[in-house]
Amino acid sequence: MKNQLIVLLTLVLVFSCKERQTSRTPVQVQSKTYHLFGDSFNPDSMISIDKLPQNISNMGDTLQLALKGTIKEVCTKKGCWMKLSMANNSELMVRFKDYGFFVPLDASGEVIVHGNAFLSETSVEDLRHYAEDAGASAEEIAAIIAPKISYNFEADGVLIAE
Repeated sequence: MKNQLIVLLTLVLVFSCKERQTSRTPVQVQSKTYHLFGDSFNPDSMISIDKLPQNISNMGDTLQLALKGTIKEVCTKKGCWMKLSMANNSELMVRFKDYGFFVPLDASGEVIVHGNAFLSETSVEDLRHYAEDAGASAEEIAAIIAPKISYNFEADGVLIAE
């Protein structure tokens, strides 16, 4: 009985740690070729990342949609997050749902993400704490007087252009 339990637990562990695989065949979107990571989705109704601030302010705190943008940065350890460029030197932080998939460490260029976009606010107290931890001067810390609004995205599927 004990051996059967060990075998069962080993199988559960092995299969629960399995990452989702990328698609083996390229995906065509508007005559461009993309590679899929995570769940497949229909990108036909995607919007440009430049329209995200307007859409979030009109629709509430969370939107489910597909966004088209440009990769600014990717996690260099596992590919477990990426940042997309937005207007005014801001960025959209993209994380992957339940760590269910990762993107290539060298991913760059055009991308379409599907999932939930939302805003988060970091308090002045937390911003000052982070600045202190980063070694900021007393003047820099005192200059933090407003909370920071950040754009975030939890993706369940990602298409990266070839």
